Amino acid sequence: MTRTQISDILQTMTNQNASQPLADRLRPETLDEFIGQRHLVAPGKPIYQAIHQGSLHSMIFWGPPGVGKTTLARLIAQQTGMRFVALSAVSASKDDIRRIVNASDNATPMERLLDKQSGQQQAGTLLFLDEIHRFNKAQQDFLLPYVEDGTITLIGATTENPSFEVIAALLSRSRVYVLEALSEDDIRQIVMRGAQVLDIRIDDEALDFLTAFANGDGRQALNLLETTSKLYTSADQRTIILEHVRDALQSKHLRYEVLSSANGSPFRAAEALDDCALAGILNECRH
Repeated sequence: MTRTQISDILQTMTNQNASQPLADRLRPETLDEFIGQRHLVAPGKPIYQAIHQGSLHSMIFWGPPGVGKTTLARLIAQQTGMRFVALSAVSASKDDIRRIVNASDNATPMERLLDKQSGQQQAGTLLFLDEIHRFNKAQQDFLLPYVEDGTITLIGATTENPSFEVIAALLSRSRVYVLEALSEDDIRQIVMRGAQVLDIRIDDEALDFLTAFANGDGRQALNLLETTSKLYTSADQRTIILEHVRDALQSKHLRYEVLSSANGSPFRAAEALDDCALAGILNECRH
């Protein structure tokens, strides 16, 4: 392969990465890089211990949107060498569960050879089921035996109280962990990381406004940051100021981004619209 071909491949990879949403590009690679939820992931805390002692168990993550539920599940799989499979309970079916269960029996000869040569054992399958409360009782019952016999390690994510939305048998085989809204310091760290990836600067007033607007939701903060950057930065202008963020909130594009981050949840969508409306009112008051 020539140097030019290698350069073309690297450029293509860079372009593909740049087309990803900022929140996806910022996903941490290690538990140390994970922001927030220190009551769960700090040394000595439950999830940290489960990973480092190899005693992983099925879990339910209960918390508001944008606090790291999906990211934490991915990190757990990565740190434990498990095969990570993500499904949304909104669209998943029993057939999807069957395919996941049977997938380990369908490894290609090359995959088996590579595993044998590397000496690595497949540590099992971690199924991340987003919005698990959207699975009905029959679907949860179908999932139960695979969780029970260890075929699948389940991490369910929900914004609703699992005591009312998850069947008792599945709850009894899982640990429920409450994920908290991110603190203002957490949001600031996330926004500053985002600014670094975007190669932009954000002034203090804009940062304060973004932090307050996010209301503990890291994804929402990054959506606003990314949209503002697209609208108001260029090769010659790399600084975001408060006026840029305020004006970006009036953008239809941003409203679409915010609603998209709600992942189809009416509760999340209503909450996102309330935030946009509030931001508009605050903007009017300032003027």
